Amino acid sequence: MAAQAKFIGGGSGALDLDAQVFGESFHGSLVHEAVRAELAARRRGTHSAKTRGEVHMTGAKAWRQKGTGRARVGDLAAPQRTGGGVAFAPKPRDYTLKVNRKARRRALRAALSLHAERGSIAAVDPSSFDTPSTKAAAAALASLDGEGSILVALTDGEETAVKSFRNIAGVTVLHADQVGVADLVAASRVVVSEAALARLTEKAVAK
Repeated sequence: MAAQAKFIGGGSGALDLDAQVFGESFHGSLVHEAVRAELAARRRGTHSAKTRGEVHMTGAKAWRQKGTGRARVGDLAAPQRTGGGVAFAPKPRDYTLKVNRKARRRALRAALSLHAERGSIAAVDPSSFDTPSTKAAAAALASLDGEGSILVALTDGEETAVKSFRNIAGVTVLHADQVGVADLVAASRVVVSEAALARLTEKAVAK
């Protein structure tokens, strides 16, 4: 029997999960590689600090070389001195890591399949939210089995549902195009609309 995602929030029936996508065996190394790349790509890489050569400091010695009884001192911009530069100072850089498309898609299938295997994926009908209602969204999520964080994947035209779910603690709402392997791995449970499920399936099997 094909895996299914049951509707929550009073909805009846279920969405069939494509066996080609949700029947993938788990590949720990691929998932790790994809998650690492996604998290690295989210880093802005704008951190910066001045090295000793970039600190504007006087070139004069703090005190004369001999006769003071103290250790000799040279550059006041040295890292060990207050106001000095930073040793091995961080500079703006790009953290992007390359992951092959086939590997990335396989990792996405593995993450989706893991939720299907655990029964931690459910469906929601966005049309049931005529107006934004956090109360109705919370009531729908209350019917989910298990505990932990929830990822809600929606698409264009489902803004009312987005507004209903986005203010609930422990719930992350993302457009289906933005959902990555890291988001799926971090979530204990996943809720998708029919359109979002179709988009995720398309992303996972695209050539």
